[in-house]
Amino acid sequence: MKTDSPLSVVLAGGGTAGHISPLLAIADALLEVRPGARLLAVGTPGGMEARLVPAAGLELATVSRVPFPRKPSLELLRLPAKLAGAVRQAGAILDEARADVLVGVGGYVCTPLYLAAWRRKIPIVVHEANTRAGLANRVGARLSRHVAVAFAATTLRGARHVGMPMRREISGLDRLASRAAARTALGLEQHKPTLIVTGGSSGAQSINSAIAASAAALADAGIQTLHITGRGKTVHDAQGRLLAAPGYRQVEYVEGMELAYAAADLLLARSGAATVCEVAAVGVPAAFVPLPIGNGEQALNAAGLVSAGAALLVDDTGFDADWISGHIIPLLRDTARLDRMAAAGEQLGIRDADRRMAALVLEAAQSTSSDPHQQ
Repeated sequence: MKTDSPLSVVLAGGGTAGHISPLLAIADALLEVRPGARLLAVGTPGGMEARLVPAAGLELATVSRVPFPRKPSLELLRLPAKLAGAVRQAGAILDEARADVLVGVGGYVCTPLYLAAWRRKIPIVVHEANTRAGLANRVGARLSRHVAVAFAATTLRGARHVGMPMRREISGLDRLASRAAARTALGLEQHKPTLIVTGGSSGAQSINSAIAASAAALADAGIQTLHITGRGKTVHDAQGRLLAAPGYRQVEYVEGMELAYAAADLLLARSGAATVCEVAAVGVPAAFVPLPIGNGEQALNAAGLVSAGAALLVDDTGFDADWISGHIIPLLRDTARLDRMAAAGEQLGIRDADRRMAALVLEAAQSTSSDPHQQ
């Protein structure tokens, strides 16, 4: 690491909020311990990072997106040339930044950055968010000994279990102390059993449909429901009218999920890595409906909380109004069980993952070994 200039850290990742959120949390934690550090984020031009990173006040550079074809095709034949071009772009970014260390959190952008950093003997730090590691981070983990994971069950060589870096508004949340203000802010009553439903920023059609079919039953049980439908995905009844029921409220988006976590007696959601880790950290009882596509990683993400008794799990194909009547409604009437679930989740939750990652980055920045396995 250079001693005559501020620490220079390049942070690579993007494509989804699940990559961008931990990247931003790590950046904030680094600036807390090294206020003079120079930080640069790297993503792809078409990813969510193009909007979210600059909005967070962090400079963004981009490299070409190079997806890895999963089947033999012409694109597979073009892959070596495309990857070589992206590695050259990545190398130019690292050189211009005079990077002391590269931090990768996953996504297409990370592979060329990892390869360019390895060629330059720049120390690499990897953070893997999912239980089943992505291809880019499997590559990165072979080029570094500074590897961290959000889930203890993730299998990457030499990985340290640090948890999921998250915004301080979430990691520092006191749910009970914040509940009344959160329910007021979300337009909810103070003393009703409260179900918060979300399918993520894009929404989840299967979840939205099941909740629409259950709104009356939930209301009859005395449960109030805040349904976060996703942008552009308002929910209507059979007559095409905006869905309405006593105690039911729908919004497309909530600015600050800490409000939802504080207000909820139970959260119903997909089991993306960030959601699962946040739920554990703040102690929210949860029912997870894993995304039915992909490599099954969402079910794996939730497995630890489910086995600990902190969450329920149901396949997307089995999630319907009958399941809600048979599981969600009885659970929301059982405050003792909800309390046990919250306590079990907190036992697994990690609130200081951003600080742990900042410490790992500083450790890596001190590394001078030219052996790639000792970077």
